[in-house]
Amino acid sequence: METNENNLGLLAARNRLNDWVAVSVAILSAFMAVTKVKDDNIVQAMLQVKSDAVDTWSEYQSKRIKQHLAEVGLKQTQALSVIAPERGKVVLADQERDYRNNIARYAAEEETLKKKARGCEKDYDDLNYRDDQFDMSDAALSLSLALLAVTALTSKRKLFAFSWLFGGFGVVMGLAGLVGLSLHPDWLTKLLS
Repeated sequence: METNENNLGLLAARNRLNDWVAVSVAILSAFMAVTKVKDDNIVQAMLQVKSDAVDTWSEYQSKRIKQHLAEVGLKQTQALSVIAPERGKVVLADQERDYRNNIARYAAEEETLKKKARGCEKDYDDLNYRDDQFDMSDAALSLSLALLAVTALTSKRKLFAFSWLFGGFGVVMGLAGLVGLSLHPDWLTKLLS
């Protein structure tokens, strides 16, 4: 009789632990699904910002080349004006003015493009910071789910608690990414990079 009561007590304890494991898996999986959607949206935004940065730097480089060509043209015009007859000097003076105007315009446009490209790079870094938070959350929650699966098989309460250490860290990192907290364990990011 006592053995049956002990067996029933162990079975009831095991069932309660499995119930807790099942609830934990459901909660952590649902949280992972939400953070995964947000993480995917951030990755899409990162791709767009990176594309914008590359396009802007390309446009900047194009302006630099145009400015260089205008500077070369200006020097040639100045050199030709030394040997040109009076009538030719008037034409060369017009070209020189055009080259100077173009050089000034390209220089101003280059500065604007440089600021825009650097702004895109900062936006990318800011998004990457949040992406790292979601990556750490995903990794920690995946480890937690794996440990919960082993807990269900072994019925070890300590393993259940250990799985929630990873789960708790994953939830904290996921929440940090969702609400924009500046929680970012750099050492862990560098280790996983």
